[in-house]
Amino acid sequence: MITSEAAPFAKSGGLADAVSALTRALRRAGHDVRILLPRYYHIDRAALTPLDGPLGVPMGAAEEWGAVYTAELPGSDAPVYFLDHEGYFGRDGIYGPKGQGDYDDNPRRFAFLSRAAFSLCRRLAWRPDVLHAHDWPSALVPAYKRYAEAAEFAQVPSVLTIHNLGYQGVYPSARFAELGLPWAAFSASGLEHFGALNMLKGGLSSADRLTTVSPTYAREIQGAEQGCGLDGLLRARSQDLVGILNGVDLGDWDPKADALIPARYGLDDMAGKAVCKAALQRAFGLREDPAVPLIGMVSRLADQKGIAELFGRDYGAAGPLCRDIALQFAVQGSGEAWCEEELRRLSAELPNFKARVGYSEQVAHLIEAGADFFIMPSRYEPCGLNQMYSLRYGTLPIVRRTGGLADTVSNYDQERGGGTGFMFDNLTPRAVYDTVGWAVWAWYNRPEHIAAMRERAMRQEFSWDASAREYAALYTGALSGL
Repeated sequence: MITSEAAPFAKSGGLADAVSALTRALRRAGHDVRILLPRYYHIDRAALTPLDGPLGVPMGAAEEWGAVYTAELPGSDAPVYFLDHEGYFGRDGIYGPKGQGDYDDNPRRFAFLSRAAFSLCRRLAWRPDVLHAHDWPSALVPAYKRYAEAAEFAQVPSVLTIHNLGYQGVYPSARFAELGLPWAAFSASGLEHFGALNMLKGGLSSADRLTTVSPTYAREIQGAEQGCGLDGLLRARSQDLVGILNGVDLGDWDPKADALIPARYGLDDMAGKAVCKAALQRAFGLREDPAVPLIGMVSRLADQKGIAELFGRDYGAAGPLCRDIALQFAVQGSGEAWCEEELRRLSAELPNFKARVGYSEQVAHLIEAGADFFIMPSRYEPCGLNQMYSLRYGTLPIVRRTGGLADTVSNYDQERGGGTGFMFDNLTPRAVYDTVGWAVWAWYNRPEHIAAMRERAMRQEFSWDASAREYAALYTGALSGL
């Protein structure tokens, strides 16, 4: 696994959790899986074991040198290799200073990481069966294999997983010369995209197999709306593209054993959920009332998450919902400044809407456990984790039918009481308003349906072991295809 993030060492989002969880699951199944990622400034060298001697990495006409440190992935015996280079990684931030965009030298930083994978394999005298890259920061691994390492690694297939197609590593074409790739790679069938360097495109063009993190997202990114300019390439490679749903870390997200919530509960005894709801209402300054439906949300406040349709000033659905309907909102999030300010304004003006700007893991768990519904009106959602956490905690999701949300939530059947959540298609404030209203109607008028949906939701299984079996089958297919 070659990656820019792996929890708990370096994390900015779900990529870190997915890489580490998949690695653990594959190790449990008996596979020899190892991780390579940068040793960023915040990762303490003193807690790691150095690999003897420097590591030389070809970077064009010259060779650059770094060091390698090792540790074990917590919860597993999987080795983690940390690529050390003060010039590239000895700074705060993974991709750039907080709130200030990308580092200008990101192409060369992550080219060094990608090319180092081959040098490390030689250094360890260990040739992996598969090289698995993740998102644009390591998307050059398949490109280096194709254009520079083909002779030695010809029988080692490369796999590239798209965790979010919206991030592609696009830089001016002049930066291509820094990568140490032949100019033949800077073409329409390689890393060139509308005259610019596109690192993800280089990987998509070169990898032997492509995956993304849900079956529906795999289909969606082959269309113009969610293809982010690469839909034509993805359609051309559709036979090599598969969607494998991410799993859930069942150790961290289990209402029967969660140490971060005030009362544990499960299908055999749901009393603890009522305790968690009361605690959530007190923590957010909401009226403590078990009869009113409580809608939770934990989210990055970014356009992808449908925040404009929910919180847009004078047109978002949240304000009218709180004024028109007997319900409550408890929201935790951070991101775009206008949305943070709007959350503060709504919290001050509405007694049944309270928000916390920022992030706390304990508060996230309390919202999942204490809320009755969990809203995710995402514009697109490659996989999504919160809807799966919600299902495990008996908190019914209200979601847009897209990506992993469509693959994990089944829509409410008003006649029979079936389903595990409430879904809509068109992302508009009216659609959000109507779907939340529909869920609240069921809460007040069909309580037996809500109870049955909760039980059905909590019986869902989203194990990483199942995902790992699909990846292992993919690896086997890639090997046999060479």
